[in-house]
Amino acid sequence: MTTLSYAAKDSATMLRRSLRHIVRYPSMTITLIALPLVFLLLFVYVFGGTLGSGLGGESVGRAAYINYVTPGILLLAIAGGATGTAVSVATDMTEGIVARFRTMRISQSSVLTGHVLGSMIQTALCVVVVLGVALAIGFRPTAGPLEWVAALGLLALITLALTWISVALGMISKSVETASNLPTPFALLPFLGSGFVPTDSMPTVLRWFAEYQPFTPIIETLRGLLLGSAIGSSAVVAIGWSFAIGLAGFFWARALFRKSPAV
Repeated sequence: MTTLSYAAKDSATMLRRSLRHIVRYPSMTITLIALPLVFLLLFVYVFGGTLGSGLGGESVGRAAYINYVTPGILLLAIAGGATGTAVSVATDMTEGIVARFRTMRISQSSVLTGHVLGSMIQTALCVVVVLGVALAIGFRPTAGPLEWVAALGLLALITLALTWISVALGMISKSVETASNLPTPFALLPFLGSGFVPTDSMPTVLRWFAEYQPFTPIIETLRGLLLGSAIGSSAVVAIGWSFAIGLAGFFWARALFRKSPAV
């Protein structure tokens, strides 16, 4: 077998380990699903009537708002998945299993790859459930097959990017509790962007931050793909941010792993 074949085999083994952990300890997955669902139902049924009436367009009230807010909720679900990734990695680091893996004759890259792939599958499950509930309560996308493929591709890209950053955050954490707190800013970005209200309704300073932070172009691109609104340059900016975040997380995590002790 070639080196690449060994790496793929070891990565598959680590992925199976990660998936077994997810199945055996479902509380994290349930929490990651529940949080965005709570915000979806809260904003749609409590605030949606008022907020939706201020959006304009063909539909008004709650029907308009659920279409507007769902892309932001999907990003919130992905951001929440970052917490699960950081906790999983920190658990392995603090319990010493990663140090044991480093002494074994396995592809070292497979240790992190297994975490990343497992976390992406867990996050994808969360996104599917949230999207299913949104559709059930009135979300009505107008996207065709190509737009759906593009939207799912963008969701996968930002999931991969945040997962790599979260792996690094889990590795620098001294405890699981710290790891559960470090990704919190990711969950705040949809609120401080165009996820829940248009940025032009915000005060000047906050509006500037909202328009130039990473999640806003991603949300606007998803909104355009799923609902047919104007995308403009948001797609290019969204892809650029996703690659920048992902590469930064990948190289940071790799550097931290190389410096971690073997015993």
